[in-house]
Amino acid sequence: MHPLVHLHPDTHDLLVDLVYASADNVSGQAIYARPLCLIHRDAEVCLLKAMRLAADMNLRLKIFDAFRPEEAQWRLWETAPDQAYVADPRLGSNHTRGIAVDLTLVDAQGQELDMGTGFDDMTALSHHFSDQVSPLAQANRLRLLQVMQGAGFEPIPHEWWHYALPGHKQYPLLDSSRLGPLNPMLLA
Repeated sequence: MHPLVHLHPDTHDLLVDLVYASADNVSGQAIYARPLCLIHRDAEVCLLKAMRLAADMNLRLKIFDAFRPEEAQWRLWETAPDQAYVADPRLGSNHTRGIAVDLTLVDAQGQELDMGTGFDDMTALSHHFSDQVSPLAQANRLRLLQVMQGAGFEPIPHEWWHYALPGHKQYPLLDSSRLGPLNPMLLA
């Protein structure tokens, strides 16, 4: 059984906007050839719980990124305005293990809640507990934190949107050459 599953609005009650599948991201170029949103099966279990917790607040999840092939990790590393916000591909990323997800909360109309910055804002304003964002944005970040931690994910301090499963060492880096048709780097 393949360790990755496809997340799609038709099969999961969430929105997907894979920002690295277009040039509208911090790199200024499309990183993925196709917009496949993939996640490790173990992370999907927790994400399903997060979706239920968000629904209890009349909210939904919107995914910006999940599994990221090693080639994509290298492209981000090489183009990042601040490499402190991108995992060194020589060490591996939780995204490349399939256990990390970048996301936000949206309301019933699909509008993103105010988080104080956009996704991939590589500044101190992105830190979870920045006191430089509005009280509303701070409250929304806490809601996302509550949902994701309640579902079994862990945050990282400097990106309000990034969550991963604990125990990353038990999950190997996924070799994109073995993904076959699930590789988002392949041209369709």
